[in-house]
Amino acid sequence: MSNAYVADIGAKDLPPRSAAEPARISEDWLAVILGLAIFVLALAALIHVDLIGWVVNTSVWSNFSQALGPASKGYASLGGIGALVATYAALTVLLSAGAAALGSDVKRFALAFTAVFWIAYASWIAGNYANFAAVTPADQQKFGVSWSLRLTNEGAYIFALAAGLAIANFLPRFAEAIKDAVRPELYIKVAIVILGGFFAVTAAGKLGFASSILLRGVAAIVEAYLIYWAVVYFIARKWFGFSREWSAPLAAGISICGVSASIAIGGAIRARPIVPALVSSLVLVFAVVEVLILPFVAQTFLAHEPLVAGAWMGLAVKTDGAAVASGAITESLILAKNAAEGVHYQPGWILGTAATVKVFIDIFIGVWAFVLGYIWTNYINVTPDAEKAKLKEIWQRFPKFIIGFLITFIVGLYLALGTPADVAKNVPAAIGEANTFRVIFFILTFFSIGVLSNFKALWQEGFGKLAAVYFVSLFGFVIWVGLLISWIFFNGVTPPLAS
Repeated sequence: MSNAYVADIGAKDLPPRSAAEPARISEDWLAVILGLAIFVLALAALIHVDLIGWVVNTSVWSNFSQALGPASKGYASLGGIGALVATYAALTVLLSAGAAALGSDVKRFALAFTAVFWIAYASWIAGNYANFAAVTPADQQKFGVSWSLRLTNEGAYIFALAAGLAIANFLPRFAEAIKDAVRPELYIKVAIVILGGFFAVTAAGKLGFASSILLRGVAAIVEAYLIYWAVVYFIARKWFGFSREWSAPLAAGISICGVSASIAIGGAIRARPIVPALVSSLVLVFAVVEVLILPFVAQTFLAHEPLVAGAWMGLAVKTDGAAVASGAITESLILAKNAAEGVHYQPGWILGTAATVKVFIDIFIGVWAFVLGYIWTNYINVTPDAEKAKLKEIWQRFPKFIIGFLITFIVGLYLALGTPADVAKNVPAAIGEANTFRVIFFILTFFSIGVLSNFKALWQEGFGKLAAVYFVSLFGFVIWVGLLISWIFFNGVTPPLAS
């Protein structure tokens, strides 16, 4: 890549976050705090104190009065609209406090989040309309509709994504106006922290089966780091002539964990800020393409291998948000298709498999950043005063939100298996309320991914050559090797049947 090109695009780096003061906390730690706070508040229900039962829940509907309601019957007096307003108010306060901790302008964030929340949630409500979401003939009869796309309610994530894409590509000024609250990585990290508890409760009933999934997920580490990264790096260097500075973050973005990995690896090898910035933009564009395509491919060809499909999403789709989002859509599509054939699997396992595989990959970002940082500092960009890579960099680059996921998973598993029966029986309902927040953060993630995907603007920045590397690597290699590995380790493994 020419120096002239770099000089030309250097000024077009991703727009800086408006900041009132320096950040006091990283986004990763903020996600841990927010996710754990919601999780702990939900657990108060175990001592019969329902603190978050007012959170809004959306159901499949044909009459709008059926659409909304509070998660807990104890707050039924709020009604659906009251629960929605209460949820908006609570999230605005909670996330505005988070924005302040990140050093953002709180007023601008709150105004932007107002638009983000209401547009995203309106899209979610629309996607739950019975003609889109009803699954079985009995459901269609219940809602009085003669046809349905059978997406289930979680298929409505696509509507939030579509709304974001429409804004990004047809209303770019509005997209710019709400950018302060467009934070897909923060939203998905909070959701993943909460997901740990939900997955624990799901796993508690079939602990041996869940352990098998975890062990199979280890294979993702070998594939992503020792196969994917090496091949993509070779393609970028030998086929397209990129420098090491560009090839390493590009290989990380395509092979490991999208935005997080490209930024971590860019920092580890001391790349200029523009390098991970452009790679991150590219990752987001292709992540949207994958979200729109791969779940439907999985539904068509892997409906009877549901966990192969889930693992495939975790291995093939980049960025945490897009990978977990694809797992959610894939689960909704495959469960719906099997339900129409009379096979009813327990929900949560396909999504849990996708998230578990992705988490295993994320865990080793810090280790890989350290390895590459050591190589670059000591053997490639060697200077007399070069700072030697330190072991503490593993911790500095470790994705902290995974700690939150592990905490909620361990606590949830203990509550479900290690507490007296009169307490354990209330655990699913309590964590279910927290999971309602997880769904809302998923909605915000889908919408935000869409808003960040202005295809025309990104193309005009001139990185067609980068896109060519990504396209060749992703669709020529990464996706299919991911499918092969998923098939090898998850072939014949199916979720438990719903009782």
